[in-house]
Amino acid sequence: MKHETWLFVICTVFLVLVTPAYWLITGDWTGTSALTMTTLLTLMVSLYLGVHAARMDPRPEDRKDGEIADGAGELGFFPPYSWWPLWCAMALGTVVFATAMAAWWLFIIGGVIGAVTLSGWIFEYYRGEHAH
Repeated sequence: MKHETWLFVICTVFLVLVTPAYWLITGDWTGTSALTMTTLLTLMVSLYLGVHAARMDPRPEDRKDGEIADGAGELGFFPPYSWWPLWCAMALGTVVFATAMAAWWLFIIGGVIGAVTLSGWIFEYYRGEHAH
């Protein structure tokens, strides 16, 4: 994780240099505040990755003598396909549209459909052909 740490450290240094320059050139409080918060965010991620990189054993891609075969093995579970995200997105779109139009009856319908589709997405691997 040392490469990732250095990537965020470089971003932090860049933002530390750019933020005062932006303030001196424009005098804009909004942009300066946003750049300051971004600087603090990249600093926080840099510190987190740096602490964890120091505590953990190097990964195969972090070692100089690492081979491609060292990283072999199970990487995780990847679902084959699912229609549930489409229906969840459509239910969310209905809820957002109903909120914008102040149609509370449509909001309730979208919320009920959203609860059903979200439950289907969560529990899709408990039944059917992809059950575990």
